[in-house]
Amino acid sequence: MEIRSHFETGTGTWTYLVADTVSGKAALIDPVLLFDPVSGHSDSSYTQGILDEAEQLGYQLEWVIETHVHADHLSAARFVCQVSGAKLAVSHAVRAVQKTFVPIFNLEDVLTDGSQFDRLLFEGDELELGDLRMKVLETPGHTPDGISLLVEDAAFIGDTLFAPPRGSARCDFPGGDAGILFDSVQKLYALPEKTRLFLCHDYPTEGQAATASITVAESRSKNIHVKSGTGREDFIALRQGRDTKLSLPRLILPSVQFNLRGGQEITPESNGVAYLKTPLTKAFKNTLA
Repeated sequence: MEIRSHFETGTGTWTYLVADTVSGKAALIDPVLLFDPVSGHSDSSYTQGILDEAEQLGYQLEWVIETHVHADHLSAARFVCQVSGAKLAVSHAVRAVQKTFVPIFNLEDVLTDGSQFDRLLFEGDELELGDLRMKVLETPGHTPDGISLLVEDAAFIGDTLFAPPRGSARCDFPGGDAGILFDSVQKLYALPEKTRLFLCHDYPTEGQAATASITVAESRSKNIHVKSGTGREDFIALRQGRDTKLSLPRLILPSVQFNLRGGQEITPESNGVAYLKTPLTKAFKNTLA
């Protein structure tokens, strides 16, 4: 197995290219589409660079996998599928996310059955990459559709945990639940101590390098929010207290609308332009609450 980690600094997002070096079969996890909300310009060049790398290495993409419906960046998943022929996979619980947010944005053209994705994943499912097997672990809490992908000694854990100095992800979006996130963390902490946990995000301070992975042992001993011995109720109180002080992600409005469609092209209007919605008469944070 080869893992190549790519960090998009604008959104603090890690994208992972995972490959079976014998067969050349590969998967791309959480690819990023660059987007400027001021101009409305989207740019696939960042992810195209990863695809070029995969081609140079002789890898053939079989799967694009989303660890959840992201609220902080637009997904390049559908772009990758279109240019590579890969299939797109996400948790079956994406349907719950769709059923929550489609009414919020009044997206009358969007189905809420997950049909925008090629495969809906459940606990224990496996994706094949040559001789590699990527096993699905359901790890909700940050969102209801959170999954982790376990392959050999590596687990790609989405937003379940951050690097130890940054703790854990918020749980105040619809369907989020701090108690459920605690349970998901315990599922990861039950893995062998040397298992590498590959993070979806990092937010290093200036001058620091971004952290792509930590071991189970490192997180259990150093994570500032949840380590060995942290009680469930203590974590819930900490997480809920922090969440009340957080502002919304900068790209939450375009990201959620775009990503719950699996990155599919939005139908252009009569002038040939496709649009994403911005609420006007009600603050979005109040709508979520």
